[in-house]
Amino acid sequence: MIPTLNEADNLRWLMPRLTAVDEVIIVDGQSTDGTVEVALAIRPDAKIIVEPPAGKGAAMRTGMAAATGDLLIMLDADGSMDPAEFDSFLALLCRGFDFVKGTRYGCGGGSDDLTGLRSLGNRMLTRLANLLYGQNWSDLCYGYVALRRSAVERLCLESTGFEIETEMCVNAVRAGLKIAEVPSHETERRHGQSNLNTFRDGWRVLKTMIRLRFKGPLRQEPQVAEPEPLPSLSAAAE
Repeated sequence: MIPTLNEADNLRWLMPRLTAVDEVIIVDGQSTDGTVEVALAIRPDAKIIVEPPAGKGAAMRTGMAAATGDLLIMLDADGSMDPAEFDSFLALLCRGFDFVKGTRYGCGGGSDDLTGLRSLGNRMLTRLANLLYGQNWSDLCYGYVALRRSAVERLCLESTGFEIETEMCVNAVRAGLKIAEVPSHETERRHGQSNLNTFRDGWRVLKTMIRLRFKGPLRQEPQVAEPEPLPSLSAAAE
């Protein structure tokens, strides 16, 4: 699943590297640079969903709802996340984990894109998240994620912006999912400018993790079977 907004140049690099996946879902925020046309030219079977640009979180939620596969992977359209790492994520899902998040700080991971300020902010937010949720994560604000489709509904996602990455992590804890981290190397965005705003989006991440901490665990609603209809009077008379 790939959210896009004017990423045509980046998709020319990314799309040819998705040959090993069964389903590609592009959620496009009404791009004007030919993003959709480029995606379909390289991958004619891609599922394209065009909707008004409402933020990364909104696009990711749309993509998850449209997915039909059992194992889902989310990555950015800017070419910073290498599809060659898919196997590392999928291997952990196949070993029984429900939710696998990439980390740029694990052994073998790294980033060519993080500025000193963004790295400092991410580390501080990660430490706070670990304190609030009793985890030992090394990287909170990174959107390279894989999960089971059966876990999507249990995450109860509501975010519309970049804070979706944090909401996914903390709600995975609240829902009792089995979580793992896997090292990932982030390269620089290949073309264009990022829509991320360090201070605005950092504040949204902070508010999200604190707000959800006091909402308690997420519990799956029990499935209640619908009662069988009563026989009609005419059928009973027979």
